[in-house]
Amino acid sequence: MNRPVPESPNQWSVMLISAAVAIGCVYLFGHWLAGVSVIALMLIWRILRRPGDEGPPVLALALTTQWLQVTAGIFYMGLTGRMLSGIDGAEFEPMVLIGLGCVLALAGGLWAGARLVSQRMAKPENAPEELVGWRLLLMAYAGALVTTGVLQQLAFAYATLTQALLALSYAHLAILFLILRRLTRPTLHPGLILLFLAFEVALGFTGYFSNFKEPLLLAGLAMLETFEPRRVQHWATAAALAIVLAVASVMWMGVRTEFRQDIDQQWLGSSRSTRLERMQALLTDWLRQRDDRAQGDLDVLVARAWAIYYPALAVERVPAVLPHTDGELLRASLLHLVTPRLLFPNKPDLPSDSDMVRKYSGVFVAGIEQNTSIAFGYAAESYVDFGVPLMFVPVLVFGIFCGAMYEWFMRTIQHRELALSLVTVIFWLNLYLFERSWAKTLGLSITMMVYLGGLSFLLDRWLLMRLAQQQMPLAEPQVPRQLPEVADTQAAAYGAPRN
Repeated sequence: MNRPVPESPNQWSVMLISAAVAIGCVYLFGHWLAGVSVIALMLIWRILRRPGDEGPPVLALALTTQWLQVTAGIFYMGLTGRMLSGIDGAEFEPMVLIGLGCVLALAGGLWAGARLVSQRMAKPENAPEELVGWRLLLMAYAGALVTTGVLQQLAFAYATLTQALLALSYAHLAILFLILRRLTRPTLHPGLILLFLAFEVALGFTGYFSNFKEPLLLAGLAMLETFEPRRVQHWATAAALAIVLAVASVMWMGVRTEFRQDIDQQWLGSSRSTRLERMQALLTDWLRQRDDRAQGDLDVLVARAWAIYYPALAVERVPAVLPHTDGELLRASLLHLVTPRLLFPNKPDLPSDSDMVRKYSGVFVAGIEQNTSIAFGYAAESYVDFGVPLMFVPVLVFGIFCGAMYEWFMRTIQHRELALSLVTVIFWLNLYLFERSWAKTLGLSITMMVYLGGLSFLLDRWLLMRLAQQQMPLAEPQVPRQLPEVADTQAAAYGAPRN
């Protein structure tokens, strides 16, 4: 039998390096899944990031965060030797493999969908790069900061418009990314970047959720687009972003319970300044006790990020205790998607994810009674619906849809800054969470594409019309033609000889 000949020496080099890294990870972290996970991560970047791609690697980085949520506990326990709380009662290996399969299926779908559109649509030629000048951009940023809070309050006051208003509120992040991207090109301005991020992180710490993460991650995306490994300044800025993100996340885990209780009791109110003062007091107290609290809070952070425990229990119970639902959960999510509240105001609310965890994982977790929801995730829902391997089919289809829409926006919207900021925010927010349910994933995706994408499309076309009008040449003045008799009469009057 003839053995296949490798395509090029580079392919052999990549394979050997990948194998060496995987073996090293197995030895370093003490679990065979560490090696499998590293190979999966390499495949994600190999599939989704090619040399010469326009814009930041938002798809690859979004799936990397999903990968981290699937594998974080393996690397943390292997590196520190500390056992994460709650994982003792579950066989996590099958669910980790299922999670990696879902992330790889999603990556394959994104690649296939993007390729499908790129073969049928040409890239924009002679497309304008800059959207607006700095002055208008900063004015838009200030306006977005003001209107974001208003839109969020209106969203929960008017149930029929909730999704549309929440989608439009994300325009603030798109404008922020555009600013951060400009501050990285053509030269890096770390001081200004850190100034914007300090304001955004402080603002994010006043919310009910960890909203400080998105600005830091968007800054990382902006840097990755122009990152030069030989530049010390680039490494220093990237390291600063990573450290701030890690420290802020650990601190948030240490103070979030008390801060949320204060919000729930309504004595803090909605004032940003009052909330910021309270958060400063909590963080100061945390820093004084960091030697005693930091390690425990880090354990809690990793356990929270490792979205495996409850899905792993569900894998043990289905179909051994409960049968597969044959697509019931996915059908309910699709039905919820195609019945928008704007047209169906009496549509019932989505059931709490905690109810699903209680039923299929067999653990009575906190739920709507405590004003909370414990995530189950699209991967666990797909497993409960179909089991292996059919569960990967809806993940692949969703990936194809998202990949096609990503490429369609990139090729339809002419202004490059507008196109890149739009796809970065939409597809980052839609793809970075492994633990989000199908109903929320599909609803957020469609809503943001329709409202935020539609608004960007109209803005792009309006700006193109203005640009065309500005570039239109002025028409030369037309001299009226005269009849020969009139011309002769005029010539005689001025003493000119007749023809």
